[in-house]
Amino acid sequence: MGSVPKTPAKKERRPRILVAEDDPALRKMITLILRSFADVESVADGMEAYTYLRHNDPPDLLISDIMMPRMDGLTLTNRMKHDEALKLIPVILLTAKGGPRDMITGINAGARHYVTKPFDRETFLGKVKKTLGIG
Repeated sequence: MGSVPKTPAKKERRPRILVAEDDPALRKMITLILRSFADVESVADGMEAYTYLRHNDPPDLLISDIMMPRMDGLTLTNRMKHDEALKLIPVILLTAKGGPRDMITGINAGARHYVTKPFDRETFLGKVKKTLGIG
């Protein structure tokens, strides 16, 4: 009897994340943190993020600052939730504002999580991974 050829192990697809953050240093730091387990694209504001979302395959997650020039994160999230092609993309909002009213506004806009800056790396990673449904 001949041997049965082995099938190659199926390679798991890495999650795709879009980061919208106007602070270049923070955008770079977030990207470096996430690249250990995900493919990451980053843009400098909500308008760039919306354009990216409309012209590319949807990412598995959007992480967006709230306060950005041209289009803020709340407006971006609201637009996404009213766009059939984008409404199912989960959103994590980042902000320096941490009051209960701000959190409620973010969640009401359609965000899954709200992370206050500066953030703890492990807590941030936990929320990202939970949102993506991974380890």
